[in-house]
Amino acid sequence: LCVKLASGGDPTYAFNIRFTGEEVHGTSGSFRHFLWQVCKELQSSALSLLLPCPSSAANRNKGKYILTPSPITYAEEQLLHFFGQLLGIAIRADVPLPLDLLSTFWKTLVGEPLDPDTDLQEVDILTYNYIKKFESVSFERNDVHYCLSLTLVNQQLAGESGFFPPPSRPTFSCRWENKDAYAAAIRNLRLREMQNFDCMTAVRAGLGTIIPLQLLTTLTPLEMELRTCGLPYISLEFLKAHTMYQVGLMETDQHIEFFWAALEMFTQEELCKFIKFACNQERIPFTCPCKDGGPDTAHVPPYPMKIAPPDGAAGSADSRYIRVETCMFMIKLPQYSSLEIMLEKLRYAIHYREDPLSG
Repeated sequence: LCVKLASGGDPTYAFNIRFTGEEVHGTSGSFRHFLWQVCKELQSSALSLLLPCPSSAANRNKGKYILTPSPITYAEEQLLHFFGQLLGIAIRADVPLPLDLLSTFWKTLVGEPLDPDTDLQEVDILTYNYIKKFESVSFERNDVHYCLSLTLVNQQLAGESGFFPPPSRPTFSCRWENKDAYAAAIRNLRLREMQNFDCMTAVRAGLGTIIPLQLLTTLTPLEMELRTCGLPYISLEFLKAHTMYQVGLMETDQHIEFFWAALEMFTQEELCKFIKFACNQERIPFTCPCKDGGPDTAHVPPYPMKIAPPDGAAGSADSRYIRVETCMFMIKLPQYSSLEIMLEKLRYAIHYREDPLSG
């Protein structure tokens, strides 16, 4: 699995993917599709490794995920180990993973301590607001009656009992005398859930089989996130600078101008679908070691994007559909006669051919 860093037009990946019954030419497109599919399953109800961020209930960090804070079985430990390997494989392959993990995950991964105040707001704003309100209760306002109605249930986290009360007392009534202990118990419990030591240990162990863990100490959490998952949006300017035109096509050709004008009218969601259609990954690297997009210098896969004429010449151009070679990041573009037709054909392609492997 520990292969050299991906570069050039025919990179070496950790393993090859073959889809039964699919006409696939090359291995890059199917490999990228596999990673996309795994990420899709990780952030679904199919697996229990990731949990939607609790703050999303208050419309904060919607769409973000955290590691599920609970005791793990041996099977789940192995899945988390492979999850760590997946992160390392993506880094070596330079394939940004479409994972939306909260910043606390990346902080814990690189060994940066969590902030019990700021990070709790990010993970669970409702609990944070509750604790702050509870800590501000004053005896003079007779808010002590508020305390009398509260109960703390002993919880289990990663095989350990909650911090307060002891296991012999599964619940206790919160009174004025122990309200500070009650608030501290909740805060500490949430902090331990965010750290999620057992789960993160398994992830780091898997990651360490692919890249040296010592390197993590040189990265900030944001740098690690960008290195692994890239940016969740597409820069058309960067993409255009890393595009090649083949078989006599030129950037000034009318249908090429229609193509870029159509992409400029796309939303970011549509652009991500276009990238998925064209090269089988929703996110693409936002940096490249090439010299100003030059064709004769080394590129990070899947760059450069290539635009070529369609195969054959049968029928009118406006009646033909866009085809792609995902392994090569190549779009075979008919010479459509108008911007409206270009928009129609592109939108048809990205919405109805969600999982192309060879076009």
